[in-house]
This record gives sequence, C-alpha cells and structure tokens, in this order.
Amino acid sequence: LPGLHVFAIALALEVSVGKTNTVMALNNSNVLLPCAFSTCTGFQDLVFMWYFNSTELVADPAPLPLQIYHGKIKNKASEPTVIWHNPRVEFVGSTTKKDNNISIVLNSVEFSDAGKYTCHVKNPKERNAQHNATIFLTVVHKMVETDNTVTLIIVGVVGGLIGLLILFMLIKRVVLFIIKKTQDGKKECLVSSSGNDNTENGLAGSKAEQKAPPKA
Repeated sequence: LPGLHVFAIALALEVSVGKTNTVMALNNSNVLLPCAFSTCTGFQDLVFMWYFNSTELVADPAPLPLQIYHGKIKNKASEPTVIWHNPRVEFVGSTTKKDNNISIVLNSVEFSDAGKYTCHVKNPKERNAQHNATIFLTVVHKMVETDNTVTLIIVGVVGGLIGLLILFMLIKRVVLFIIKKTQDGKKECLVSSSGNDNTENGLAGSKAEQKAPPKA
C-alpha cells in the first residue's frame, strides 16, 4: 500500500557526509572525513566501516587493504568500539549524542591518499539494512587563495549602475513635480486673467448702455 511504503521510507537507514562530498587537504596535514547516520527505529550492534577507493562493501569483512576503519556500536548508550583501523586513522565521532557522528581523521595526509572514501553502515535492528555515503579527498601542495578582484569589480559596477538608476528616478520625480507645479500656476494665472478681461468688458458695456439715446 502507498501509505505503508512511505512509512517504510521514513524508517530507512540514512548515511550522510554533509552538505558537500568534496574535501581538500594540504599535503602532510590532518584532514577530517565527516560521516553521520540516522535511523528512526534505533540500532543494536550496528557495524560501520570506512573504505578507500573500494566498491566492495561487505558488512563484516576481515581487514582489507582498502578498508581503513571498522567499528561496532552496541546501542545508543554506548560509544563505538574499534575492531580494526589503519594506524593513521583516528575515530573522532560520538554516537551517544544526537547526531550519531562516525567521522574519522586521516593523519599525515599524502598525495597517494587522494581519492574516494566511503562510509558504510549496517544496522541489524532494521533487518540488516545497509547504506553508505561517499566523500572525495583532494591533496594539494599548497592552498591557493581565491582572487576575488574580478568579482569585486563586477559587484562595484553593478552597484554603481543601480545607484545611478535610483538617482535618475529620484531626479525624474522631482522634475515632474516641479513641471506639474509650474503648469498648475500658469493655469491659475490664465483663469485669473480671463476673469479680469470679462469684468472689464462687462463694465464698458454697462457704461455704453447707460448713455442716453441721442435726441432726434
């Protein structure tokens, strides 16, 4: 049923490496490889592993050359126990907190460490449900600073154009306001002038009508 299908998805095991799946590290430095899992049903004897450049994801393997960390978590109240790990890999997560963090740190990074790292989780409490997430590591000789000069110039030009546009609109409004006031003043003058002319014509006509008619 559709409703049961949506319910099953909501309870599914999820694994995430964060908002971005790429990490850059300086040669001979230490780098954090983040990973966290979530499950609505809880977990029991959960197994998690980290693989390097491997597509073989077996739940409980013997230590492999491409497996760099293998841990197990009894329940929510306990921290992970290590089954096997590469000597340069250090566990820095915690599962007694809310985020179920199973991140690791790779120490003394080398150029040969660049590649794909897969965080894999198996939860027996969810009928051995398994899920994984991948993060890509790039190792560089030195960090290159991003030159934002062009960006700053573009932002400055765009900002200047917007400012000029706003100033032009303000000037236009002021000019239109002045023109309207001037036109209103001229109309008042024309009305007043027209009224005076009519009055003068009327007075002249009255005087002409008041003259006595010539005697025959």
